[in-house]
Amino acid sequence: MAENKERKSAGKIAAAAKKATQKVNKNISVRRKNTAANTVTSNKLKLLITVVGRNKTEYFLDLIQSFDVNMQIVALAQGTADAKTLSFLGLSDTDKSVIFSVIQESKISDATHVLGEKFKTIKDGKGIAFTVPLTSVIGKLIFGFLSNNKTVVKEVK
Repeated sequence: MAENKERKSAGKIAAAAKKATQKVNKNISVRRKNTAANTVTSNKLKLLITVVGRNKTEYFLDLIQSFDVNMQIVALAQGTADAKTLSFLGLSDTDKSVIFSVIQESKISDATHVLGEKFKTIKDGKGIAFTVPLTSVIGKLIFGFLSNNKTVVKEVK
């Protein structure tokens, strides 16, 4: 009989321990979900700078935008080569556009590969592209917009 009571007592203790473990695991799971909800993303952003002929600006803007780029700025520029150098290289137009695009780091290799191919194959499509790392962005919503993370950017009603 005493042995029976001990078994029942041990069973109750084991059940209570199991219930407590489940409760702790549930709390940890909830904390992880909340932490994940507050984490924007681990994907870094870079500034892609592309210099192209002014007559091809729209084409390259559309091409770069296809890589989930939400913000691009175009600055009009003028080439600095003199007339002698231009004629030697077979160039006539010195009007350029500098396209500044904020792009996700994971999309850089694809974007630069496609840009390189287009620079080679399009008539008068010569250009140059390079990236500069962005070390910080102020604000979760701004980062969400720039990284094209739709879970962060919510529509305001």
